[in-house]
Amino acid sequence: MSGVSRRSKSDPQVNGSTKHKMAMDREELKKERASLVLWRHPLRTLYYATLEMAHFLKSSLQRMLHHRVLMTMVFLLTAAIAFVINVQGPHQKVIEPFLKNIWWCVYWLGLGVLSSVGLGTGLHTFLLYLGPYIASVTLAAYECQSLDFPQPPYPDEIICPDQPNLHWDASASVWSAVLAIMAKVRLEAFMWGAGTALGELPPYFMARAARLSGGADDDDDEDDELRNLEELQRKQLNHEDMTLYERAKLGVEKIIERVGFFGILACASIPNPLFDLAGITCGHFLVPFWTFFGATLIGKAVIKMHIQKLFVIIAFNEPLIEAAVAMLAKVPYIGPKVQEPFKEFLARQKSKLHRKVGSSSSSDGHSVSSVYCF
Repeated sequence: MSGVSRRSKSDPQVNGSTKHKMAMDREELKKERASLVLWRHPLRTLYYATLEMAHFLKSSLQRMLHHRVLMTMVFLLTAAIAFVINVQGPHQKVIEPFLKNIWWCVYWLGLGVLSSVGLGTGLHTFLLYLGPYIASVTLAAYECQSLDFPQPPYPDEIICPDQPNLHWDASASVWSAVLAIMAKVRLEAFMWGAGTALGELPPYFMARAARLSGGADDDDDEDDELRNLEELQRKQLNHEDMTLYERAKLGVEKIIERVGFFGILACASIPNPLFDLAGITCGHFLVPFWTFFGATLIGKAVIKMHIQKLFVIIAFNEPLIEAAVAMLAKVPYIGPKVQEPFKEFLARQKSKLHRKVGSSSSSDGHSVSSVYCF
């Protein structure tokens, strides 16, 4: 009997049928998970969601109890910070600006994460938020002849100071004005770029875990990208025809695999849609975390952000805007009709910059976004 048992375990037909059955089970589970949505099976979905939440809370509580000393220190530190923040006293003059700056940094960091998370499907927060903010600071700097905006209300609102900066002369040195504006928005741009680097981490950890475990779930978009990457590698080995986009994806993979840190840095520094695959590629090839994240952070938050800042500042400098408005009149038929409303719009924005601190402005849209999106 033991010999028969040993033969049955090593029988290729038995192993093949077992693998086939496991593959069928995985396919059925994948279909079941795909159909498990709230509008199709509300009760079953809520039931599984409740079970998952209970399991998560239980496992989290077990981990917290396992690290009692660390959790006690975190609790005491949190209580001390809350006490200092809520107790009134002369220290509030330091605490309030500090907290405002912290939340300002968290705000831009979160917008950066929203921009890069989701493998290209994230919210384009540069066009919606950071770009308009840099544009509004640029236009205000040329109009106010200064970057010393009253704070508060800056950065929530931009108002010209009572006295212009005597050292500001944009006509004498264009690049000195550009560099001054870049320094003014450096914090916001850096935090946004750091957020985009953080948004690349989930695909990296997913691909790394899949490589170390020898497999991947069939339910994630990142896993589909990983399988597509493996399919491209197979096509390359078999010398099959590939599209230009597929060759570009393989080119990014080769740069990252062969050059390492500087390859990741180069891909992160140049705006390109293919960098969404960098996290998956680095995780798949087990690139060390700090090599991947360090290069991504430097590339996105330092090099790439300076390129984008420079582009927006040059595009929205006052002489170029005035030249663009003048050229509108030369557009046949619609040019004169568009030029006058645009001139009125710019005049309204400039008048807002010269109001006094604390005075209300006309509610015709947020100037930060309207200046950029008009």
